[in-house]
Amino acid sequence: MTGKNDYNLGYIVPVTLVATIGGLLFGYDTAVISGAEKGLEGFFLQAQDFAYNKFLHGITSSSALIGCVLGGAVSGLFATMFGRRDSLRFASVLFFLSALGSYYPEFLFFPKGVASLDLLITFNLYRILGGIGVGLASAIVPMYIAEIAPSQIRGTLVSCNQFAIIFGMLVVYFVNYLILGGHSNPVLDRDAAGMLAVNPSSDPWTIATGWRYMFASEAYVAAFFGILLFFVPRTPRYLVLIGRNSQALSVLTRVNGPGKAKEILSDIEATSKGKTEKLFSYGVLVVVIGILLSVFQQAIGINAVLYYAPRIFESAGAEGGGMLQTVIMGIVNIAFTVVAIVTVDRFGRKPLLIIGSIGMAAGAFAVAICDSFGLKGIVPVLSVIVYAAFFMMSWGPICWVLISEIFPNTIRGKAVAIAVAFQWVFNYIVSSTFPPLYDFSPMVAYGLYGVMCVLAALFVWKLVPETKGKTLEDMTRLWRK
Repeated sequence: MTGKNDYNLGYIVPVTLVATIGGLLFGYDTAVISGAEKGLEGFFLQAQDFAYNKFLHGITSSSALIGCVLGGAVSGLFATMFGRRDSLRFASVLFFLSALGSYYPEFLFFPKGVASLDLLITFNLYRILGGIGVGLASAIVPMYIAEIAPSQIRGTLVSCNQFAIIFGMLVVYFVNYLILGGHSNPVLDRDAAGMLAVNPSSDPWTIATGWRYMFASEAYVAAFFGILLFFVPRTPRYLVLIGRNSQALSVLTRVNGPGKAKEILSDIEATSKGKTEKLFSYGVLVVVIGILLSVFQQAIGINAVLYYAPRIFESAGAEGGGMLQTVIMGIVNIAFTVVAIVTVDRFGRKPLLIIGSIGMAAGAFAVAICDSFGLKGIVPVLSVIVYAAFFMMSWGPICWVLISEIFPNTIRGKAVAIAVAFQWVFNYIVSSTFPPLYDFSPMVAYGLYGVMCVLAALFVWKLVPETKGKTLEDMTRLWRK
């Protein structure tokens, strides 16, 4: 049924929900390691042919990020050659194979349960495979939704992907908790030589089996995603780019109704000269703005907070190791993501980004000031939560909205791929530099992030165009001017 805006929500919403499962898998795959890493560390500490240490464990815990960079970098090639939907099908296969391979890395080549250097390498290759799936999904899910959605509700629908990412993280935290059940993570000691070793009193089930089930749990979601993708269409913009205009009209008719569909198809045809154009056909600025949106989303420091929340809250004086405060922050993050979803098409992208940047800056500077005066307790804890909340109602979802819609149709695949690759590179840079920076001085760390938030607000104010209510073809005409 169509409403007063002449779009068919009964068709659009299910298609969008299927696509956002890719976002859920994005969150699931990146967060599953949080519950599995301690058992995994205990398992590889038993290896006889090499010494597993914290350095190798850090690489193993974050190896999926390598795949994320690769997946983001090739997403444009996949989106252009195979289309948005079929690229997501490929990503679902990667998620599935990575989940099963991480569960049973010994398959075919190694004896089960015997840790070795070769097995560690194999495990990391499976995690990188899943990371490639994350990189593809992170770029292509917003692109797919943006190219299907009517312009009036495009921001709302694309923002749902961010909700799915955060929800996927919460789901896997809960799944890991259920899998662990009455078992406990291994206790690690240092021997006389200073080497890590598993305490003999540690729970053997967690070391041998628990972490495997956590990785395997993702396979069910990945298979479900892959199956559902056989029931959604290719995007009309991609169909026009490959010369299948009648199929594009069919999809547009189901989304917008017959009268509006012909008008939109004519508009798409007028702005699609061929399958692709050169990256800088519309000037350098559009590509630079896309890259800077990605860079600022990471440079404002949010993943440092999300990845190390318990440590941050404990350092700020929270009781119980900061876990309760982390859960509270997670609930607040969900709530503020909903705020973005319901306001992005009402207030626009730029106001939300600017308000979010200012709110984040206030939270970051408050944490820095508390540290400089040695204040502990509720004020720094609330400041961190405020900082994260303002991210979730602005840069979290809105950055993905803009990246999916700001580029002209004929360069969208390549431009989105470059922007997303930069995002994952800076994700890694910020995440890896936070621990030493925070150990040196929390005031310096949060002061730096606060400055980046101010610069982000200025960047949005001066350079980012407002896309609210504009069709994707309007953006092509804007950049041609």
